[in-house]
Parts: sequence; C-alpha cells; structure tokens
Amino acid sequence: MKYNAGKFDVAVIGAGHAGIEAALASARLGCSTVIFTINMDAVGNCPCNPSIGGTAKGHLVREIDALGGEMGKTADECFLQSRMLNKGKGPAVHSLRAQIDRRKYSDVMKHKLELQENLELHQAEVTDIKKSEDGYILTTRMLAEYEVKAVIIATGTYLGGRIFVGEVSYESGPDGIFAATFLGDSLKKLGIGLRRFKTGTPARVLRSSIDFSQLEEQLGDEPPIPFSYDTENLGENKVKCHISWTNEDTKNIILENIHRSPLYGGKIEGVGPRYCPSLEDKIVRFSEKKRHQLFIEPCGLDTEEMYLQGMSSSLPEEVQLKFYHTIKGLENAVIMRPAYAIEYDCVDPTEMNATLEFKKFEGLYGAGQFNGSSGYEEAAAQGFVAGVNAALKIQGKEPMILDRSSSYIGTLIDDLVTKGANEPYRMMTSRSEYRLILRQDNADVRLTPIGRKIGLISDDRWERFNEKQKLKEQEIKRISKTVIPPGEKINEILVSRETTPLSTGAKLIDLLRRPQLSYKDLEPIDSTRPKLDANIFEQVEIEVKYSGYIEKQLKQVEQMQKLEKKKLSENFDYNEIKGLRLEAQEKLNKIKPLNIGQASRISGVSPADINVLLIWLSQRR
Repeated sequence: MKYNAGKFDVAVIGAGHAGIEAALASARLGCSTVIFTINMDAVGNCPCNPSIGGTAKGHLVREIDALGGEMGKTADECFLQSRMLNKGKGPAVHSLRAQIDRRKYSDVMKHKLELQENLELHQAEVTDIKKSEDGYILTTRMLAEYEVKAVIIATGTYLGGRIFVGEVSYESGPDGIFAATFLGDSLKKLGIGLRRFKTGTPARVLRSSIDFSQLEEQLGDEPPIPFSYDTENLGENKVKCHISWTNEDTKNIILENIHRSPLYGGKIEGVGPRYCPSLEDKIVRFSEKKRHQLFIEPCGLDTEEMYLQGMSSSLPEEVQLKFYHTIKGLENAVIMRPAYAIEYDCVDPTEMNATLEFKKFEGLYGAGQFNGSSGYEEAAAQGFVAGVNAALKIQGKEPMILDRSSSYIGTLIDDLVTKGANEPYRMMTSRSEYRLILRQDNADVRLTPIGRKIGLISDDRWERFNEKQKLKEQEIKRISKTVIPPGEKINEILVSRETTPLSTGAKLIDLLRRPQLSYKDLEPIDSTRPKLDANIFEQVEIEVKYSGYIEKQLKQVEQMQKLEKKKLSENFDYNEIKGLRLEAQEKLNKIKPLNIGQASRISGVSPADINVLLIWLSQRR
C-alpha cells in the first residue's frame, strides 16, 4: 500500500550535477526541498571524464559561481591539476579546466546536500508523477507518496538507460547503477514526449600497467587558477597528465571489427554527440587522419584508475584491449572498467520556456541531459536556473531569465528552448555572438549583481565584490594618469617586445594598449603599481586592449535588446498573421517566443518573417 511520505515545496529527481545545483538553489532560497537519487553513492558522480571545465565549459562554471552556485567551489576543493586552455588565442576563448578527484567530488557534494538547511536527500527511485490540485504527487518504487508544488526532472542518462558493449546490451545507468525504468512511461502518460540520445565513455586502466616513460607529460599551470571567486589559493598542482596517439595499427583493428560496434551494427537508436565522437566514429568519419590524440588522466589521489580521454568506444571488451595495446605507453595496459556507450531518454527542450518550466505543465521543470544537453557543466547551469525559478515561482516573485548578452548560461538555455537539440548539445565559445564581453574573467561583473538580487550572494561576498570593482576603477584611473618618460629601461623593454621605443613621455594606459605589451612586461618601470588580485589586472588589461571591439559588441547588444523589448504574447495564433510563411507559422506556434529577438533565432523563421511580425506588432499598437 502507498503511504504519505511528506509535503515539500520542490522535488528534484536526480542528484547529478543538474539536480545538485537545483536542490541547493531552491533550498537556499527558502523552499522546503527534497532530492531523490537511485543510489546515494552516485550523488555528484562524474561517470565520464574526471575533470570540470574546458573550452566554454569553464565559462559556465565561473558563471554558476558568480550567481551563487556550488560547482566551482567544490571543483576547487577537489582539484588535482589546473590549466587555462587556449592561452595562445584571444581572451574571449580562454577557458579554465581542472582535473578533479572524482570520488572526493562526489563525497563533498553529497555532504553539502546533507548539511543544507531546508533540504532532504532521499535514496529512492521515483516511478510516477501525477498532476494534483496544488502541484504534483510523486510515487517511489517503495510506494512512498510525496506532495510537492514543483518538480525538477534531472535524470541525466538514467532515464531508460541502456549500456552497449559490442554484442552485449542491458538496462543500466552509468557505472553499473540501476537505470530509471518506470518514470519514462509515467511522463508519456502525463503527455510529455521522449526521444533517445546516446553518449559514451572510455575505459579506465590500471596505473601500474602504463609505461609513462613513453608518454609526453602535460603539466598544470603554476600557480593554478581557481574557478570560484571565493577561493583565495589552490596550492600546488598535485598530479601530472600525459599524452599519447593512436596509429595505423589502432585504426586497422577498429576497422576490422567495425561490424561489431553497436553504433554501426544498428543496435543503437539514439543520436550521439557530434562534438565528442567515439574512437570508431573518428576513425570512420576522419579516415584521412593517420592518428588521433588521447590524454591519460588520473581519476583521483586514492585510486589507481587512469582515464583515457578521447578513447570512448562501444566495441567489445576484447577488441578494446587489442586496440589499446597498439598505443605507445599502453602496450600492457590492464582495463579496470571497459568503455561503453549508453542510451537514454530525454525531451525536446523547445517544450520549455526560458525558465526551463514546461509550457504545458505549470510547476514542472527539466534540467541537464534530460533536456538534450551533454556535459557536467551544461547540466549544472540548467539545474541552477531551474532550481532558482521553481523557488521564485512558489514565492510569487519575478523569474530569473538570463539573455544571450548576459551569459553563456543565457546562450545555452536560449539555444535549447528556441532551436532545440537534434543531438546532445555541447556549449562552445562559437555559439555566443557576444563572446568578447562574455569572458570567464568578468563573470562576476556580469552576474554577481543578479545573484545578489535573487538572494544567493552573502553580505560578505557582496562587500568583497564591490571592493574589487572599486579597486579596478581606481587602477584604470591610475594608469590613465601615470606618464612614463622615455629612458633606457623602458626602451629596452619596448625593443625586446618588438614595439616602437619612446621619444616622448607616454601614459601607462597607452603603453598597455600596445598588443606586444602586457602588465607583466611593464612591471619594472611601473613604480606606483599597487598590490592587487591578479584577476583585477587581467580585467583591466583586457578592457584596455580590446576597448574598441568591446564597444562595438556592446552596440550589437543594444540592437539585440531593442528586439528583445518587443514582446510577443504566448496566446498569439500566428496562423492568423497574413504574410508569414507556413513554416514560420508552424515554428512560431510551437516555440511561442517571448519577444521578437527570440523569434528571430528560431530555425525556419526568416528575416522577411520578422519584418512581417514587426509591421503586425506596430499595427496592433
């Protein structure tokens, strides 16, 4: 018999990266919250790479932290090695990536959930969701019923999860944990359509079976840079990573066995991630390439498991062993966990609005891989937004909607709810048209005021943020007034950096504008330089050097915001607007854009259709 297990404001289904941020945000905003996980030991699990961040993903982590989320802080607590990617390129694409201790990360996140006020962590499989008069009733496999006002579904790859390794296939979530096998049918009965996506993960091999003498070392940056604005010092890097390459022998073994891959044998129905393909997919799609790079990364300080990034596969285990043994340094590698592919159920994110609430189901939200995205960081960002908005709605407050010009998080969500996802969506810097102003170094400037407004930034942090902005403004004033006279010391620096020496005095700010010079280069002649946080110098230097480009991008934002201010009602029937093409009518009626700006980004809505909408709006007014 079913029994009543309690009433909560918000229920979060799933305790992965999306679920954790959703539950913490909801509880910290004062809502009684319950979070469910199929296995308590899988809270905050990193079933794929033991790292946080990466290209564009590092931006998301910084933004989550700037808003008051948790991922960046925990990544800093569990870091093993930190590197800034793309340092040879412009600051818009600089992205932080940290190797983490994956088991420690899971333990730390679980403990934070356990300690959080207003939050209960329950091990239970939710099997049924029903609409009620005041919200929803959730039923677990143990027949417990929970009455809640809002639900956030963050099931990751567990919903209908199925593992594939060669000819072997079975129901499972990642790392051998039970899949969620009943909830999918309940969602379909509720009226939510599901589809199949797939992803994969490489093997883990025994550290002592690797010949590191044949591998190229990959060291971390010194000093390592933290994700969180609250972290003052990370200490030193604790581990080294290594690099190797596949070869013609690797390629031949894979091609000889390609018929045994469920991906090419037709067993896998789900659509896989184009930007993170399996090794067999790389070999087939990029047949002209003679080799592919792989990274050998430790999974933690207290484990001998090593992760082979770039070697995802769904080939049989014995084939995996053969092709791993063709790679330099892995000739005697012992597989501890074989690589596998996993298929799972997810939804069409265009069924949601920008708060990640389903348009047809009030109080029901989705986040993470359930929404068709891939990656820990994309999941955490969505979980944070869903948790905040569920809490704000229950409290009768205005929602938090981040637009494309404010953040990568805003870009991520706008892409999902406006364009949808035909494959697992991965955040990339190229997806943002405003990436020069959405840098990871200024995430706090852009988003901490929003985090403060919604109530997730403490008084102490807010005070430190304001002090930092004050110091930054003072530094810009200082370098604008400081004049450096010509002399042997400054000219020696300028000539060594292949830039014109001084014949008359020059302001420090004008010297810093020169592309050949950095703050560090000018330190020997900058006698009045104050001792400031490195991030302040970084922001000042970027704003000075790229001021013209930044100003141009801000004008583009201004133009976009004009379109965003032209609101559209969710009740419009676009079939009644003469002049719109049939495809545009269909897409607009499905997406129900909030404004002209969002409408202009819908695939199938042309500039001519936007002009029709603008004329129609002006006539209505």
